[in-house]
Parts: sequence; C-alpha cells; structure tokens
Amino acid sequence: MPEVYGNTIDEKTRCVHYHSAEDIIAIRFRCCDKYYPCYRCHNDKEDHAIIPWEKEKYDEHAILCGVCNREHTISEYMNTGRCLQCGSEFNEGCKLHHHIYFEENG
Repeated sequence: MPEVYGNTIDEKTRCVHYHSAEDIIAIRFRCCDKYYPCYRCHNDKEDHAIIPWEKEKYDEHAILCGVCNREHTISEYMNTGRCLQCGSEFNEGCKLHHHIYFEENG
C-alpha cells in the first residue's frame, strides 16, 4: 500500500478533518506526489500550493481506496461512487472539493 501522509486516524485513510464511514479514500497530490486523505491534511503538512490534476492526466492512478488499497485512475473515480474492487462506497460530499484536486475547465 502506498504511504498515506497527513493526520490519519485509522488504517482506512480517515483523517481528523473527514472521518465518516464513507471517508475512505486518499488522493495522490500532483504537486508533491504524496497521498493525503484531504486537502486540509495536505495544507497542514506541506509548504506549497496544491496543483490540480489536468484533464489530460485523468488516466493516472491517483485515488486510493482505504478499505482494499486499490488505486483508481482519476477517470475511474470520477465515474463511480464506489471502489471498483471491493465495492465500498465513497463519500458523495467529496465532489464539493473536486475543483481543488482536479482541473474542471479548459
């Protein structure tokens, strides 16, 4: 399993900021190539700005399921609400933050 940085509270990648039953993913940040549970964990630990993934890189593995450790491409993640391996549901509320992680226009 890739290392997950940040303020995690369990082995399923939940963190002090987001820890509901569905908060089970970590995102590989393009800017530093590290997995963090959320943008707030990233900002707590890093001294650089977040750089969103460009659309042409949506085939990169950048989403980690904290339940089974399967890495998903950004496209896979954006097109489903659950892990493609174990079926665990991802938090729908994460979509509110997609603009932080992923390029949406252009």
